[in-house]
Amino acid sequence: MKCSQLLIILFFTLFFFKGNAQEFKLGKVSVEELQEKNHPTDSTAVAAILFEKGVVDFEYSQNDGFVMITEVTTRIKIYKKEGYDWANKAVRYYIGSNAKETVFISDAITYNLINGKIEKTKLKSDGEFDEKVNKYWGRKKITMPNVKVGSVVEFKYRMRSSRFSELTEWSFQSSIPVNFSEFKTFIPEYFVYNPNLKGFISPKITTEKHNKIISYSYRPEAEPGESTTSSSSQEKLEFSETRTAYLAENLPAMKEEAYVNNIANYSTSISHELSVVRFPNQPYKTLSTDWASVTKTIYDYDDFGPELNKTGYFEEDLKLVIAGLNTPEEKITAILNYVKTTVKWNDYYGYSCNDGVKKAYKDKTGNVAEINLMLTAMLRHIGLTANPVLVSTRSNGIALFPNRTAFNYVIAAVEMANGLVLLDASDRFSTPNVLPLRALNWVGRLIRKDGTSIEVDLMPKASSNDVVVMNYEIDANGKVSGDLKRQRTDYNAMIFREKVVDVKEDIYLEKLENENNKIEINEYSRTSEKDLKAPIVEMFSYSGSNFSEIIAGSIYINPMLFFAVEQNPFKQENREYPIDYGFPFIDRYSIAIKIPAGYKVETIPTPLLLNMQDNLGSFKFMINASGNLIQLVIAHQINTPIITPEYYPMLKEFYQKMIEKQNEKIVLIKV
Repeated sequence: MKCSQLLIILFFTLFFFKGNAQEFKLGKVSVEELQEKNHPTDSTAVAAILFEKGVVDFEYSQNDGFVMITEVTTRIKIYKKEGYDWANKAVRYYIGSNAKETVFISDAITYNLINGKIEKTKLKSDGEFDEKVNKYWGRKKITMPNVKVGSVVEFKYRMRSSRFSELTEWSFQSSIPVNFSEFKTFIPEYFVYNPNLKGFISPKITTEKHNKIISYSYRPEAEPGESTTSSSSQEKLEFSETRTAYLAENLPAMKEEAYVNNIANYSTSISHELSVVRFPNQPYKTLSTDWASVTKTIYDYDDFGPELNKTGYFEEDLKLVIAGLNTPEEKITAILNYVKTTVKWNDYYGYSCNDGVKKAYKDKTGNVAEINLMLTAMLRHIGLTANPVLVSTRSNGIALFPNRTAFNYVIAAVEMANGLVLLDASDRFSTPNVLPLRALNWVGRLIRKDGTSIEVDLMPKASSNDVVVMNYEIDANGKVSGDLKRQRTDYNAMIFREKVVDVKEDIYLEKLENENNKIEINEYSRTSEKDLKAPIVEMFSYSGSNFSEIIAGSIYINPMLFFAVEQNPFKQENREYPIDYGFPFIDRYSIAIKIPAGYKVETIPTPLLLNMQDNLGSFKFMINASGNLIQLVIAHQINTPIITPEYYPMLKEFYQKMIEKQNEKIVLIKV
């Protein structure tokens, strides 16, 4: 199923919440709130948002024009030590060259119940921090004082901004329960925003029109040669205002489930993208309303499109990189590897360059945009049809609606006769069409030189394999000993390389032994660790005494040893979110077992073949016993990286049958 079709599921509304007129204010913490030991509807909750209210309004002055004011008030209850992090707050704000933002945090108080009385501890200056994230963003942080199990904390922050392109995204749900969440917008008639609501819960929405009057001081500008001491006057600005309230109550915690790429993708939230500016006596200004206008706007940014035209800094070096190479595939791989080894990623995301590609090349470090726009420019320079692809990472959420903030990442793509080759030089283990997992987030937008764009399916098509060949023998005491060869390809290989790259071998082997029922490993070796084009292979011999039981002289053993999955990852009765594996895969096992002398096979598992609907996946378990040898061939295959939730009951049953079969025992009896 195509990723673009999967986006539809995020618009499903499952049920509604009714709002009431209850009023919540800071400073009104009750004894009952402090006495509460557990959340009324979720005893596992480590904390809960008792209420959170956000208001977006606009102020006007002669000097600044309209300024957007966002005010958020929050009260949180801490139930367990694991919830202490909820007593901290971080607010991001823009510090770029223009349209800067300021954040002021106030009314930050921790409440505790001491001997039946409410004790208040106010936030002091040493609990507030201001840090620069990069040249575009700052972050204001607070750490609430005197937090204990049972505490209630509350705070307010106020942000002033002249950036009107989008309102703050309001999330009604969180990873903890939310008792009350309200978001209000007061929008002057001069601005038109497109509201984008996603998630499975629909808040109650009310909208009404109001006439508003803003009074401000006006001082006429002095003409040349005139005195600048003219007095100011009080002026009034009258306009229509649209007031909208979004209200939801008693929202359950968004709890992580197996194979969910980012739980926030499916939580209920509202965002607003500015689409039209219409001041009196001025022509309408239409902003980003579709992907074509969004991508053209981004391409025209000084720190995006123009960076692709800079080539002088790498031209001479590039000649040496591709010298002697003939095919486009060879050149693509060579240039990708050159950029990976020449410019190190500084861990910053973004589709805009911070310091520019030339400085990144000189300093040998840069953000994602500098690295991958540089890669794109090099590929174009040698005559390939290469273009940047805007991506929203898994941590950022799925780019559902046309807006400039939907993306936070960029990769490169080369158009070839058999399709696109996707590239990311920010990851040292990436290869053509094997992107880092952070970039595998459904779809991206490829932007061409003329600013036009097309949707790109980011999800892998080829299966990543994990092939295990295992031979072992069992002695009369139930101890097993044997050897193993394991070969991983593509994403399985990338994940493994990332896992072991900075780990000493003895530490890795100790962990491997402990995680696999205390086996003892000898003669360990690993091949193709640095050859990214080849599968990575592990080989070792092993022995262990914890894989069998001897009951009344019979030996009971699980033939898959430490590879058998013991628990179904799908535990919920129903599931509202897609199952996101990240990539298709095949796990294949070829196992040969030699039984001890003086024993014979009494019972072996029966063969099993499971096929999911619509060719989504399969499981095969084949076994044969002949003489003193038992042979198994087992394969678990998932054919699509994302499975939509309507298949969840079938998938859950499929896994249950597969796991039951994997854990059936072979029974050996004495002859």
